[in-house]
Amino acid sequence: MIAKMQVMVIDCPDPAALGRFYQQILGWELNEPDESWVTLTGGDGTTPLAFQKAPDHVPPRWPDSAHPQQMHLDLEVDTREDVERAQEQVVALGAVFLHDSGGEKRGFRVFADPAGHPFCLCYGQS
Repeated sequence: MIAKMQVMVIDCPDPAALGRFYQQILGWELNEPDESWVTLTGGDGTTPLAFQKAPDHVPPRWPDSAHPQQMHLDLEVDTREDVERAQEQVVALGAVFLHDSGGEKRGFRVFADPAGHPFCLCYGQS
């Protein structure tokens, strides 16, 4: 091993707002030290998420390769019924539904967060 993961950083125009969006999805603790950087920690040894101010942020357009996603988060729920409930909740928080690539037992749904980053709600993967 050369290094260990310290933090996953997501560039965005409003770190506090995007941090609160993911805080409501994950239930993690939000630390807001200043307007240019916020961090979410899970308290269970998981790698934290950080949100960094990028004033000239250009959001990706999934699946447009001219504006690639650069990265995305896969967030796991247990079943298709759970993903239905989770979809309602993330859309109410400001996510935009993009695509459903799911079957009855396994699959994922793609969303854009309020800053335009794609993320997936995955089910039946374990």
